Amino acid sequence: MNLNSLNGLENWINSQPHTERMPILFLGHGSPMNAIEDNQFVRGFKEIGKSLPKPSAILCVSAHWYTRGTQVLSSAMPKMIYDFGGFPDELYKIKYPAPGNPTLASEINQMLSHNHSNLTEDWGLDHGAWTVLMHLFPEANIPVVQLSIDYTKPASYHFELAKLLKEMRNKGVLIVGSGNIVHNLGMIDWANMNKDDYGYDWAAEVRTKTNDAILKLDSNFLISYAKNGRAFENAIPSPDHYLPLIYTMAMADNKDSIQIFNDKLMAGSLSMTSVKFG
Repeated sequence: MNLNSLNGLENWINSQPHTERMPILFLGHGSPMNAIEDNQFVRGFKEIGKSLPKPSAILCVSAHWYTRGTQVLSSAMPKMIYDFGGFPDELYKIKYPAPGNPTLASEINQMLSHNHSNLTEDWGLDHGAWTVLMHLFPEANIPVVQLSIDYTKPASYHFELAKLLKEMRNKGVLIVGSGNIVHNLGMIDWANMNKDDYGYDWAAEVRTKTNDAILKLDSNFLISYAKNGRAFENAIPSPDHYLPLIYTMAMADNKDSIQIFNDKLMAGSLSMTSVKFG
């Protein structure tokens, strides 16, 4: 980290009031339909939302902003992004008019400048963000900044990058990683879409092993997912939905209580497992 980045980080930290240490969330966001359905996962999000202190801002790392290089959303009023197709018209009419926070975005960009991050307004709130945040903070009155995931970098890089942002927990910023740990759309069992907690053997294996690693804060195991056997190869054919978990793990420590919720498998090859740290 260069001197200017360190000074920017120090200036921002010093300018913010010290607050109660904020929790961190990893949310298995699942289908966009969770925005309009009343199901067990939506109820899980709402219950967790009730347990959260009110943040000054939210930093969201979504699986659906997957870019070359790291981007920081700097819009004052982020647009809605309906990054899906073939769903009911009702879903495309949902608005989640949360403001952005250009000042916070600029500070994050400066904190990460040695990683060649860039500010941009050419994105908005994608469905990895708004379909879950609308259940946590339905009034849409908390500023949201999104951070993209650089697809050219390994999990270890993302872990180290996220550690640079950990101090924001003490300044009222809620960190949210949004993805799905088990996420293989090509192997969905469409005939059993509505079967409760149904997963292939390899999906169940990955859930068990990742949950155990999360509870033990075993980041090394999670970072090295690609070396953990065939079950992990099936569960994580592309790391986009998995890497938000790595961001949250990087900011957690042994001072945090750990609550796993919405811990269900779906359609054979998906999981909704979510975690609250702190």
